Amino acid sequence: MSSTSRSLLATMISLALFGPTVAYANQAAPEKANGDSAVSDGTDELAMVRGTCIAPEQMPADPNNEPIKVTADQAEALNNQSVTYTGDVIVRQGNRTVVADVATLEQPSNNVTAEGNVYFHDGTIEVYSDRIQSNLDTEDSQMDNAVYNMTCEAGRGEAERVTKNGISYYRLKNGTYTTCPPGDKSWQFSASSIEREADSPFADLYNARFEVADVPVFYMPYLRVPVGDERLTGFLYPSVSYGSRDGFELETPFYWNIAPNYDMTITPKYMSNRGLQLNSKFRYLTELGTGQLEGEYLGNDKEASAGDRDTRWGFNWTHNGRYNQHWLFEVDYSKVSDPTYFEDIDSSIGNREDSNLLQTGSVSYRDTYWDSTLRVRNFQPLTTTGLSSNYRLMPQVEVNYYRDDMPYGLDFHLNSHVSRFENDDSSKPEADRVHLEPTLTLPYATPWWSVTSEAKLMYTYYNQDFDPGTNPELSETASRTVPSIRIHSGLYLERDTLIWGDSYTQSLEPQIQYLYVRDVEQDDIFASYDTTLMQTDYYGLFRDKRYSSVDRIAAANQFTVGASTRYFDSNFVERFNLSVGQIFYINDSGRNLDTSDETSPNYSATALESDFNYDDWLFFHGGLQYDASKKDLQFANGAIEYREGGTYSQLNYRYISKEYLLENIQDPDSLNSYTEDGISQLGFSTGFPIYDGVTLTGDYYHDLTENQMLEGQISLNFRTACWMISLGYNEYLKTRANVTSSPAEYEQNFSISFSLLGLAGVPAIGSSSGSGNAISYGRPFYLNN
Repeated sequence: MSSTSRSLLATMISLALFGPTVAYANQAAPEKANGDSAVSDGTDELAMVRGTCIAPEQMPADPNNEPIKVTADQAEALNNQSVTYTGDVIVRQGNRTVVADVATLEQPSNNVTAEGNVYFHDGTIEVYSDRIQSNLDTEDSQMDNAVYNMTCEAGRGEAERVTKNGISYYRLKNGTYTTCPPGDKSWQFSASSIEREADSPFADLYNARFEVADVPVFYMPYLRVPVGDERLTGFLYPSVSYGSRDGFELETPFYWNIAPNYDMTITPKYMSNRGLQLNSKFRYLTELGTGQLEGEYLGNDKEASAGDRDTRWGFNWTHNGRYNQHWLFEVDYSKVSDPTYFEDIDSSIGNREDSNLLQTGSVSYRDTYWDSTLRVRNFQPLTTTGLSSNYRLMPQVEVNYYRDDMPYGLDFHLNSHVSRFENDDSSKPEADRVHLEPTLTLPYATPWWSVTSEAKLMYTYYNQDFDPGTNPELSETASRTVPSIRIHSGLYLERDTLIWGDSYTQSLEPQIQYLYVRDVEQDDIFASYDTTLMQTDYYGLFRDKRYSSVDRIAAANQFTVGASTRYFDSNFVERFNLSVGQIFYINDSGRNLDTSDETSPNYSATALESDFNYDDWLFFHGGLQYDASKKDLQFANGAIEYREGGTYSQLNYRYISKEYLLENIQDPDSLNSYTEDGISQLGFSTGFPIYDGVTLTGDYYHDLTENQMLEGQISLNFRTACWMISLGYNEYLKTRANVTSSPAEYEQNFSISFSLLGLAGVPAIGSSSGSGNAISYGRPFYLNN
């Protein structure tokens, strides 16, 4: 609301500048004019001012102290009676401009009158009026038939009369405001009277109305609104939409300005198919940081099945803060009433694809050479069983020490943590884990060559609690010490070249790495307390580990060889890159994750990445991993996009072979339940204008392996300068087909939303129920532009 209110009252506020400006101009007239002497013409200068926006940094600090310049066709001064400018009168002071046909200062009454095509501009607003009258002694002013236009944002309006009483009181009679262009009366706000004290952050509106096509549709006899940066308790603009899932929706947010560092937005949301939901968001700012608490409560869900699911709710608390330059605090805690909450209800707390809700918090202390963190992490499973396969971290204490100023250019890091892991599944073990990882690094770099040598020792101790019948291979106590050596070197070469007559700079960036990680026995340690296998693409070939954490440390004795080439145009915009790399194994270490296969080749699959940008309208990205020994394309992804003006179209594809999934996931039962031949998915996204404000957007994603649609969405939008309407249809896969029995289940939703543009608190197109696309459009292009 504040954005609209400031625009609506801009005419009154500008009047405080208007009166004194004219007064100073006329007081200076006797020094500038002698009898009928003419002053230089400023018509061309004025033409450059009209309708322009002056940025705040370009304005003078105090316009009242700027010199005054007056131009007119004629100036006449009568001693002790009056001073009159006539004919294209232009007064300039700093960023202010005043124009009139005639401007007169009467003495001794000190009344200033400007008449005929009066115009005022201060860089952010321009005002047209028939007449303005101001008294220099009392500073009373009056402007008749004022029309204003915001020059730095959308907004215009008019007033029958603007009155300023003294230096502190303003009144706008029969004023209006709209963001529609001139001649468009789609909607506007109006009030019979608007009053404000100069030092007050608020204005009072009497008989306030909202009109559509000159027809009043909303009326309030009295309304108080903010006119500055101050926040004000009150209702924000409502939003209306319709969806086939939730029916007619009406949201009426109420903003509560509790204190300068606390506020809350309370939003009743009525859904004709479900009932009344109450949403709230509380924000705070303290010495310990900033955060928000968000809650959603639906007392009686009419669409839910009978039982304890009738009452549905969701909650989230996020906090991020710093105290005394050393302490850091982070919290992200979410919880909902039932596992299908996000499937049934649109929520800002989570998405319908979530299988778990994160519940984590940490406290850190950081100093010059060390830091420590106390961390806890839990998950709410969104499954029908209510059991989570993820481990709780209860808690973890992490301490790190680092020195980058050791003798001979060495860097020393010591990473350590003590962790406690717990799980709801009784068949899975629980454990205490201690890990120490000292690392010594020697970096060296020149503009064209770099080499980094690194040696580390990884020690881990486990105290495991498990069922021997379920996990007979595990040990109650286990320890492991793994040394590692890594040497990485790279070159940067470049040359100037011509392609089809255009100049380019080509770079060649070869790199090589040797990695040794001792092969140690670790079968008596559970492999996945917080550890998972990381995907190997070109950039992953040069990592020093294959797992995300330390429950598994893959052995290695290998060289990694790779190279990248890039092309930059004459403006140093990267137009093309290509990277290719491969690992060569010296012995069996690292060939496979758990077992050694003597028939395996001594090299890995080849990884390739490439990006292309043709003239900023055609883009391409592709990546693949190909195993030549098995003649198997392990995984691939690609996207090609056309984008020009308001039109874009993107075709994207991703593929992962089932053999690759089985080797890395090693859970054939789970994998076979939803796919027979791996993952092969095709997607298409597009958006383009149809005609004069009408645009169409659409997305479609299809599983080629199972021959079933994953998600589809289409939206037709009509947008004018001051309002917009959107019609949307969305269909998504709710339950994936089981390859042995049950068919796929889909959910469909139709939505419509209407919004006014230029108003605070109004949602944008696509925010209505069910119109969101879970997969959504993305730009997977990685050029350095």
